[in-house]
Amino acid sequence: MKRTATVKRETKETTVKITLDLDGDGICNVKTRCGFLDHMLDLLACFAGFDLCVAGKGDLHVDRHHLVEDAGILLGKALKTALGGRKGIARFGFASLPMDETLMNVTLDISGRPYLAFNVPVMKGQDGRFETEDAKEFLRGFVNHAGVTLHVNFLYGDNLHHVNEAIFKGLGLALKQAVAVGGSRLPSTKGSLD
Repeated sequence: MKRTATVKRETKETTVKITLDLDGDGICNVKTRCGFLDHMLDLLACFAGFDLCVAGKGDLHVDRHHLVEDAGILLGKALKTALGGRKGIARFGFASLPMDETLMNVTLDISGRPYLAFNVPVMKGQDGRFETEDAKEFLRGFVNHAGVTLHVNFLYGDNLHHVNEAIFKGLGLALKQAVAVGGSRLPSTKGSLD
């Protein structure tokens, strides 16, 4: 059974379309007109082994918030749809990701219960570029619509670029583990992941 999804969201602020294949080769084609977001989604897809296509545009003349948030929302919806009944998945994923001077721990549970613990200090970029606040907004949209419990814990680091890369690479690695199929039963003693 193919684990794929295509989702679209159109508002007065953004238009975003995502196609996701959980059993891909890490091939990514992202064009959102927000270069750093494109870079982060490319990292996520590569390390998760997902094929990901994202076409998006937003009110970047205001700022990148709406586009980043909506991309997270749609990635969450796409993941939830592609997983279907979730039978046989590993469910949990873990990554301790070093990125030069930075170390980040990312842990998740595809539980059906959205929750984000984001223990990363506020770091501001040059000229207001992609900041940790943007990563948090993306992840909040993602967990709320995927039904995922996600813990992102910063251990140390001081380069904002590396901190964001560690978050998205770590998320990719943790997702790769969590969506891996290793059986046919639903990974829950309750019999439900909703």
